[in-house]
Amino acid sequence: MDRRFFVDRPILEGTAQLTGPEAEHLTKVLRGKTGDEVTLFDGRGAEFTARITRTGRSVVELVVLARHEICRELTTALTLGVALPKGDRQRWLIEKAVELGVTSLVPLVTKRGVAEPSPTALARLSRYVIEASKQCGRNRLLEIAAPRRLDEYCRQVAPEACRLLADVGPDAIPLARLPSFDASRGVWLAVGPEGGFTDTELAESSARGFVPISLGPRRLRAETAALSALCHCVGSW
Repeated sequence: MDRRFFVDRPILEGTAQLTGPEAEHLTKVLRGKTGDEVTLFDGRGAEFTARITRTGRSVVELVVLARHEICRELTTALTLGVALPKGDRQRWLIEKAVELGVTSLVPLVTKRGVAEPSPTALARLSRYVIEASKQCGRNRLLEIAAPRRLDEYCRQVAPEACRLLADVGPDAIPLARLPSFDASRGVWLAVGPEGGFTDTELAESSARGFVPISLGPRRLRAETAALSALCHCVGSW
């Protein structure tokens, strides 16, 4: 059995436990049993080979056999600030952000936003991060940060970081003509809702050094715009 499971506490000793959805998935869906070997990760960078020693109704106990320092992260920090789309499109956005190596995702609270980043919604996003990390092999979890207004998000950025903002305005620079940039000190992206950022929000971002970029002549959904910008950044390094 070659499966990956997330442990919600640091794996420091020779044993570990799976609880909640992870334990249920192993025992009820995959029919894991005593003696089976699995892969564990705790979201802090390493992964572990472990063997099941006991299965219970809601807890699985394991002995840790080996620790593996396997890094599948980008070489620089990539932060995505995005106005969340509605419904299942949030899950799709999180999955792709995890797969592409995003370090941190900040839900943006914007004037034209369509989805409220409530505590319940943020908890759901965190679960999507775990599921996507299990699938793609990341051993360090993407951080779901606290929601921020665009001006607050812009003020967080270090002066030396690269700052890009998806825009449909006439002053936006097409990706094909975007000058090369130094990503070594971090990249921060800002993607608004389908209705776009307001003039006030754009002015605030410009004052903080964000460069408006065009993603093409068609108006994209927020999650499509985010994926397009992320692919360009990752592909440019």
